[in-house]
Amino acid sequence: MRHRILLTTAVAVLLIGAGLVAVRLLGGPGSTLGEAVAMAPADAQRYTFTDWAAVRAEVGASASEGDLAELLDAGFDADLTAASGLVDSAPLLSAEFGWSPATIDWELLAQSPEGAVEIVSLGEVSPDAVTDRLDALGYQRPAEDDGVWVGGTELLAGISGRTGLRATPTLQYVAVRDGLLWAGDRQPYLETALAGGEGPSDAVADLADSFTESPAAAVVYTADHACEALSMRQADDTDRATGDQLLARAGKINPVTAFAMGLLPGGGAEALLGFENDDQARTNADTRAVLAAGPAPGQGGDFSDRFAVDEVTAEGTLVRMVLDPEPGAFVLSDLSSGPVLFATC
Repeated sequence: MRHRILLTTAVAVLLIGAGLVAVRLLGGPGSTLGEAVAMAPADAQRYTFTDWAAVRAEVGASASEGDLAELLDAGFDADLTAASGLVDSAPLLSAEFGWSPATIDWELLAQSPEGAVEIVSLGEVSPDAVTDRLDALGYQRPAEDDGVWVGGTELLAGISGRTGLRATPTLQYVAVRDGLLWAGDRQPYLETALAGGEGPSDAVADLADSFTESPAAAVVYTADHACEALSMRQADDTDRATGDQLLARAGKINPVTAFAMGLLPGGGAEALLGFENDDQARTNADTRAVLAAGPAPGQGGDFSDRFAVDEVTAEGTLVRMVLDPEPGAFVLSDLSSGPVLFATC
């Protein structure tokens, strides 16, 4: 059995001085996830990211539409497709749109109450080939080359009905510019996203840029979304009572300012929790480490059934939990929706 190493804040502080600079260089500003999140609409509350080039490398698939089925099967088994907003539509994308997870570099799905936007890095996929397909499928060509191609619900339903393949609603409206494809379920929201703006909150941006390596798959949540999506309120009465007891034993906790979880190249995982100040981070490094090593009410069993906790550190306002997933465990799938006791607000 693997040993779980739970570092208290006192030990973690000793590590930070020597290691924080290296951490920032490895996964700091400029990471693929961080750059993608920075482009998302400012009001997004939930960001889900898949680095398809990294996934292909992990599972040994080539960048070919012919390898799509193999990629999706192997990626699912490795829990690397859980964050994708394109998986269900991948066969349709490959057959009709001329691109899919098999050939793009990465995707980010940003969601808010006002709409959803997919940002896709096309990589080696030709933008002209993409727009030629949109034209052939019946999308209305924009007046400007980088404008929005208008499809709508009827066109997308017709494509899906003709092929018998599923289509995500975000394919209703599409724009292609600077090697990126932008797609959305509402034209005004997509146009607002394309216009740019202030970007995500500092708390969200900091977490997106703080993984030790840019993840192959990840979720990033605002405080409001994390406190709702991961809440123990989703558990039944018995599990909520158990959770309350475990929280009381663990010690003081504070609400998070943002939450992120990612699967890193090579199979490791990290959970990142943001807090208002350094003192809260140090306090929560201890309490959340205890919670992450114990029972998982609402999820079933113990967290140790899913992962070993290798290290927990407080780094400024950030708590980093380095996790070693158990073989066959679906850590990102299971713990990106609640209840998740160690991420509770």
